[in-house]
Amino acid sequence: MLTISFSQIKKSREPLTEIETELEIRPEFLKRAKELLLDAKNIQVKCQFFYQEPFVTGNFQVSADVVAPSSRSLSPVELQLDFSFVENYLDRNPTAEELEENDTIMPIENDMIDLQTAIEDNLLLNLPTTILTDEEAKDDIYPHGQDWEVISEADYSERQSHKVNPEFEKLKKLFPQENE
Repeated sequence: MLTISFSQIKKSREPLTEIETELEIRPEFLKRAKELLLDAKNIQVKCQFFYQEPFVTGNFQVSADVVAPSSRSLSPVELQLDFSFVENYLDRNPTAEELEENDTIMPIENDMIDLQTAIEDNLLLNLPTTILTDEEAKDDIYPHGQDWEVISEADYSERQSHKVNPEFEKLKKLFPQENE
């Protein structure tokens, strides 16, 4: 498990504390995330930490090779993720003002910042919302079944443009001379 001490960063004479490492995903994380993420490998992490009263701020840069299920077929799809995120850590309960001014304040326990959980959670947050296999993306394949199908928005719009509104047809019958 990847951790760092809050007080170590706070007391450091260096302006930045840097960590560069390869991260191994915990099996319990993969079990928890099994609906969204099938596997993650080659996770390279670069972190820079600094103390600015009252927070330790972490700037993370992460790259990883992941396998996630396709949004359409649930088939495994290999992806390369490359993202960054920032988190503020606090060794006490934040004040209401601090909560308003900062997007992310992460509490810490026993003076240890849990980097492992932060990185694993952000792997999930940075997955694309639409994940397709090469075949699905190239051939525009959608799932279908007996008496149902999923269609693209463009196909739906096209079908709607050719569809005749039955109410207008009734109105045309009321005024036949204007239809000619």
